[in-house]
Amino acid sequence: MAQEAGLDVALDSAGTGGWHVGDPPYGPMQSAAGPRGYDLSGLRARQLARSDFADFDLILAMDRQNLRDAQAVMPPDATARLEMFLQGAQGTSEVPDPYYTRDFDGCLDIIEAGAKALLARLQGAQ
Repeated sequence: MAQEAGLDVALDSAGTGGWHVGDPPYGPMQSAAGPRGYDLSGLRARQLARSDFADFDLILAMDRQNLRDAQAVMPPDATARLEMFLQGAQGTSEVPDPYYTRDFDGCLDIIEAGAKALLARLQGAQ
């Protein structure tokens, strides 16, 4: 979406826990993402690091627990802003974990809506 809008952004994904570091995305999520044009096969899980708060401008949490966990890692001299991913999106304020809900398509719907809202915020900041 960012590329289509002409925005030059660098994106990465990290978890707040280290349980799956090095693992690919969960198979059922990859299966749900594929028909929408998202190839997740090359991704590998990594854990959020203190250095991310200097390497990135914006760090987004998918739910309130992730936000609290990220705040605990955030160094005092962080230059990145830390926000909820769905800030400014209509509907729910958190992205539910599809591992537990089993609603992979519903999760993707929420993420796509959040990405559109984020894109609008980023375009407004230019």
